[in-house]
Amino acid sequence: MARKPLIAGNWKMNLNHFEAIALVQKIAFSLPDKYFDKVDVTVLPPFTDLRSVQTLVDGDKLRLTYGAQDLSQHDSGAYTGEVSGAFLAKLGCTFVVVGHSERRTYHAEGDDLVAAKTQAALKHGLTPIVCIGEGLEVREAGNHVSHCTEQLTGSLAGLSAEQIASVVIAYEPVWAIGTGRVASAADAQEVCAAVRAQLVELAGQETADTVRVLYGGSVNAKNVGEIVAQKDVDGALVGGASLDGEQFATLSAIAAGGPLP
Repeated sequence: MARKPLIAGNWKMNLNHFEAIALVQKIAFSLPDKYFDKVDVTVLPPFTDLRSVQTLVDGDKLRLTYGAQDLSQHDSGAYTGEVSGAFLAKLGCTFVVVGHSERRTYHAEGDDLVAAKTQAALKHGLTPIVCIGEGLEVREAGNHVSHCTEQLTGSLAGLSAEQIASVVIAYEPVWAIGTGRVASAADAQEVCAAVRAQLVELAGQETADTVRVLYGGSVNAKNVGEIVAQKDVDGALVGGASLDGEQFATLSAIAAGGPLP
């Protein structure tokens, strides 16, 4: 089954709402509508930018979608600083990242919490982008595949095959995030293929064939073509390069199969 590529731009804690508007306008200007037939493109701004991005996307009828970088596992209540999936859905979000390595590392989020957040996202009609990935020590010890498949299993615990079919997986080797070091295309394929094989075990072949598996970690316009050409890599979760509207548009066009805009 042909899976439509997805390019997701994770802005992390960058850009105020004025800057967010400018960047979305730049991406929209640089990436003509015809490309969206061949690639899904989404941006993941900070929470404080979402309403401004929604207004622009809706007002200009852009085909670009947007989402959030995290959500609470709770729907509402006395959870200071948390943001509910219901709020994100009301803002028109399509995607939400869960389990990013920076959340796992800096906020001690484990697989159980990631699974709860994944459930919360699905409950509110959001598509969770579930992140997995290994650190350098695990990679050097040769345990990266088992580490990632175990993380995947834990992060999808309690989900039915039907629910898993609505999830996107992002493989991000921690040692390649923001470091300039990039896993080779073969490295990305090795883990993404193992992820798909594990999805077969968890949800069956039909579901595994439909789930998009992304690669993330220092992705840019120069390397995205080789990465997304791999059989089991269906796009990219892009960090730093997503803050450059022209480069993000270019790598999205490459993922669509070209030509360059």
